Amino acid sequence: MRLITGKTIKSILLVCFFAQSQLAHSENALTILTKNPQQGSMIIAQLNGEGDVYFKEKKLDKTSQGLVVFGVGRDEKNTIELEIRTVNKQQTLVVPISLRQWKVERVDGLPPSKVTPKSKQTLERISREAKQVRTARNTKTLLDNFSSSFIMPAKGRISGVYGSQRVLNGEPKRPHFGLDIANKTGTPVIAPSDGKVLLAHPDMFYSGGTLVIDHGFGISSTYIHLSSIDVKVGQQVKQGDLIAKIGASGRATGPHLDWRLNWFQTRLDPYLLIENKDQ
Repeated sequence: MRLITGKTIKSILLVCFFAQSQLAHSENALTILTKNPQQGSMIIAQLNGEGDVYFKEKKLDKTSQGLVVFGVGRDEKNTIELEIRTVNKQQTLVVPISLRQWKVERVDGLPPSKVTPKSKQTLERISREAKQVRTARNTKTLLDNFSSSFIMPAKGRISGVYGSQRVLNGEPKRPHFGLDIANKTGTPVIAPSDGKVLLAHPDMFYSGGTLVIDHGFGISSTYIHLSSIDVKVGQQVKQGDLIAKIGASGRATGPHLDWRLNWFQTRLDPYLLIENKDQ
């Protein structure tokens, strides 16, 4: 997925809208700004006039400029439907979604207790920490940082990709929902876009040092296996700010950053937001 280029789409939004309106989209009440939506995409659209946009019966909040944002997960079908409802009529827009092929990744050498925890105390801890993460990801604010460009949060080798099926110590597990960037412990992690810190936990059972940043309208990003966290809950961060350092905390076999993107509880592919993947 390639978003409109530049630091932010805000300054060129009207130009884009009127240019597209002169083309075949002029009859539509909604213009999809995200190019080539695919499984795992964050999708931004522009409402052309009055009305409300619904996705899977969920009403999407609008920015002051009429932008809406939502996401489609790893296993989304090849088309989705958006409804645009006004007082007088209802319009359905069918959006094609490109299907993807997923890799199978084998990870061996993990401590058995990290693969299949059994103790009551550990299971209670896991449940408690999962609730904290869910609460952070359910946060809805009016920040519109999701419409700005994103950059890579760390330098390193891509060692794991979104959507891949993981086999841990020979046992098939659920898909991996992040982008793994391998580098030595202490490597800086920077904010890929502006946002506000929702969660900063030094050591969760599975994810170790865990950080969640809000980008607005249900879009958040998550950073796990951190060796240290350099920001606090409630802190505003700007793109490029130091937010943490790479580590191997939690369930990890070596130092790396696991970077994730969320639309509420729908897990998205952060790598699709990166236009210049060599940066």
